[in-house]
Amino acid sequence: MRKINTKIKRKLRNRKRLRAVNVNRYRISVSKSLNNLSAQIIDDKQKKTLVSASSVEKEIKGKKIKKMEKSSIIGEILAKRAKEKNISEVYFDRGEYKYHGRVKTFAETLRKNGLKF
Repeated sequence: MRKINTKIKRKLRNRKRLRAVNVNRYRISVSKSLNNLSAQIIDDKQKKTLVSASSVEKEIKGKKIKKMEKSSIIGEILAKRAKEKNISEVYFDRGEYKYHGRVKTFAETLRKNGLKF
């Protein structure tokens, strides 16, 4: 029970800080489970998802790859789809997850592929 509470507190704390920093940018929200990672670019004003990518999609799910490699592939796919929609400036919402491991690899891949945050 305590672990759940600390995750919820961390998520709310991160979102509170990000809303203060946010200046007309879209939000990249990351969610991960034990085996999968998914991310989406959200417009908070219209409350709509603009672009999304996940490891559950057919092109990634069929391959036998490690979790860290999955996160970098998802980062490349999301950055490519964002460029097609002319999205270049975003802010990164890691939610309740620490900036470590798969989340860090995902964020670095997004930066390498041209998204600024």
